[in-house]
Amino acid sequence: MIFKKSALLTCAATLAVVAASGSAWAQDAAPAAAAPESGGLQDIVVTARRTSESLQKTPIAVSALNSSALEKINVQQVDKIAQVVPNLVISQQSSALSASSIMIRGIGQTDPSLGLDTAVGVYLDGVYVARSAGSIFDLVDLERIEVLRGPQGTLFGRNTTGGAIQLVSKKPSDEFGLTVKGGYGTRNNWYGRVRMDTGKIGNSPFSAALTYYHRQKDGYFDNTLTPKSKDPGSLNVDAYNIAVRADLDNVQINYSYDYDNRTGAPGFFQTVALSDAALAYYSRSASLGGAPLQYVGADTRLTSGQQQPGFDNHYTSKTVSQGHNLTASWQASDAFTLKSITGYRKLHLFNVLGLSGQGDLKGVVFDPTSPTFTSVQSVTPYNGYNGPQNQKQFSEELQALGKVGDFSYVVGLYYFREKVSEDNHQFLTAVLPGSTFGLPLDYVGLNLNPEAKYHQTSKSYAAFGQVSWRPQALDEKLEVTGGIRYTKDKKFLRLENSTYGVPNVSNTSGGVSFDNVSFLGSVSYQVTPQALTYAKVSTGYKSGGFNPRADGICNAPAPDGTCPTGVGYHLNTFKPEKLTSFEIGAKTDFFDRHLRINVAAFYSKYSDLQVPQFASGSGGATTLLVNAGKADFKGVELEVTAIPVRGLTLSGSLGYTDPKYKQFLFLDPATNMVTDIASSARFPAVAKFNSNVAAEYDFEPMSFGQLSARVSYAYRSHVYFYPNDAVNPFQKQVASPATNNVDARIALSDMPVGNRAKAEIAVLGENLLNEDQVVYGIDFGGLGFGGKFYSEPRRFMVEFKLTY
Repeated sequence: MIFKKSALLTCAATLAVVAASGSAWAQDAAPAAAAPESGGLQDIVVTARRTSESLQKTPIAVSALNSSALEKINVQQVDKIAQVVPNLVISQQSSALSASSIMIRGIGQTDPSLGLDTAVGVYLDGVYVARSAGSIFDLVDLERIEVLRGPQGTLFGRNTTGGAIQLVSKKPSDEFGLTVKGGYGTRNNWYGRVRMDTGKIGNSPFSAALTYYHRQKDGYFDNTLTPKSKDPGSLNVDAYNIAVRADLDNVQINYSYDYDNRTGAPGFFQTVALSDAALAYYSRSASLGGAPLQYVGADTRLTSGQQQPGFDNHYTSKTVSQGHNLTASWQASDAFTLKSITGYRKLHLFNVLGLSGQGDLKGVVFDPTSPTFTSVQSVTPYNGYNGPQNQKQFSEELQALGKVGDFSYVVGLYYFREKVSEDNHQFLTAVLPGSTFGLPLDYVGLNLNPEAKYHQTSKSYAAFGQVSWRPQALDEKLEVTGGIRYTKDKKFLRLENSTYGVPNVSNTSGGVSFDNVSFLGSVSYQVTPQALTYAKVSTGYKSGGFNPRADGICNAPAPDGTCPTGVGYHLNTFKPEKLTSFEIGAKTDFFDRHLRINVAAFYSKYSDLQVPQFASGSGGATTLLVNAGKADFKGVELEVTAIPVRGLTLSGSLGYTDPKYKQFLFLDPATNMVTDIASSARFPAVAKFNSNVAAEYDFEPMSFGQLSARVSYAYRSHVYFYPNDAVNPFQKQVASPATNNVDARIALSDMPVGNRAKAEIAVLGENLLNEDQVVYGIDFGGLGFGGKFYSEPRRFMVEFKLTY
């Protein structure tokens, strides 16, 4: 395979890390004992298998970042970790502050509709965060992030065909502590965070922690219609966490409440493609007294212009997410523990769509009230607001963990209940030939106001178990694991779509249910104390459901396509997605833990793969999940960390995913013929290649502090956002080219302040190449245009932290 030049350079740099480390330490290798005192790499404890164990002893592909790494990488929200984790792509959705598409090994969900499940599970302290529309929130106080790649169908709650991301919060400390941190940077970007640990309260078993966080920044596109604080890309966040811990003999109880309130303007949606009709029609706006058309093609980034409000002079969106978590564990003995994880979460969104990419355009529109049947009115390619959107969920998980002889086990029950509602108000202009209305004009606009509205309830039940055998006769070097999970999903949807307030005749309601049995089998062997090899086969399942933004389908359409009176409608549904995945890997430490190499290779076979297909037209914009048929995914992952000399840490990662459709049946609406487009279809939001290299150096400690410096480079290959070029004619114009990201940070830490306090000051820069990076693109081909929005340009920040 031929990679682009940047990818080759990254591969070479990562391999150079291995070669340099190996040669340096082969000449002067220390004894084989692996101990932290030797200055080697530290262990990270993860809970990828629902029990605490060393990352290097866990026989699955998992990446983990502790709080120190998260701080150095400047992870403020979850999408940043995609720069350092192999085969992980996270794209923030347009028009939303908290919605993202998360892809692991090429599998995920790109539509943030509240009615659609995700293929990558996000878990906050063990509680499933069900909706991708709320997956981006500020990570106020994390202990670590774990990214589990590949299906996790046995031990995790729901729909983890792609993988899982675990967010683990810091628990209250036994000692009193106070941490204050803040920063100021480019475009008036500043934040402040304070955390207070009470320590043990008196002689009681209780301790608590309270964290408050505020962040705000101006936008990075100059909308001449708004102040800087409401420019596209602006953000204002208030968040806080409350945590209480109780240690009662052999019972531990942890309660936490998290709250995140985000207000801001979505990034500027730049028009990069227009059909001949749309170009001719909207280009006349200025001559009709409207704003000029803003259109410079696909290769030039605009930095200023006009962006109309979504509605009623509103330029900003709002997201409020909050959740309660109660985790209780009872350790009956060293060999048996009962655990309960109870979660309740709420999500509220009000999103201005901001997808016109234009000012107040004027155009000639069809007007039956005018003597000439036309008038000049405000027109828009596409705009509106999606709100309110509301989601509530409750989940309960019971686990029993124990050990009997050479066997250890996890068994449990899981329950999930959810209610969602969404009201999507759309404003658009359909550009039609004048002959459509019998008018002697080349093009006439038709202003439309479709509304997509629905309510959905979901319930899921599961029972699961996993057993591992580690025979003492083999010094517990061999581990054989088997797991199984039974899942039952039920969903009910009520459609209330309308146009200009008039309910669509196809509105209907109905329910579906699915069940599944998933399994896992793995074998691992500890070849040496520093080398683990493993092989695994597992299955995964993502539930089927409804396409909630689509109208009902006629039960028996007439030959002309109309639906006869009294025939009735049924809901647009799709089937579950299933897969079987094979994986082999190795986790190794060399030279007294001064070189760590973790590698995995996978091959996954999907049936009824759910593929999002975006469409637009006079009825508005919608995404349909369709069961494409069959697809295979294969790839490799490599993570390397090395300490070749004292103080210097080198790290690198490579991820490669090669997907291929085996069957993709497509119903062409123009011909009503079904064809197999497997040879030409694309995989939306999939990057075939991503990589990262970083170097960090800790200077010798000084009396006034510890100086350190870090620089990193991350690469991600080209990404398309839609599967079918025939449906999305502007696919290539709105795609995201390969990205190259260079970040750097220099810090002076451990500066003594008084007897007990320590201070740190740091300077950091991101996107130092100032590359114009496309975050997301939308092809409104049915409406004659396409656009995309870019990430923030180069930025710098100064940070200060005080710890007591």
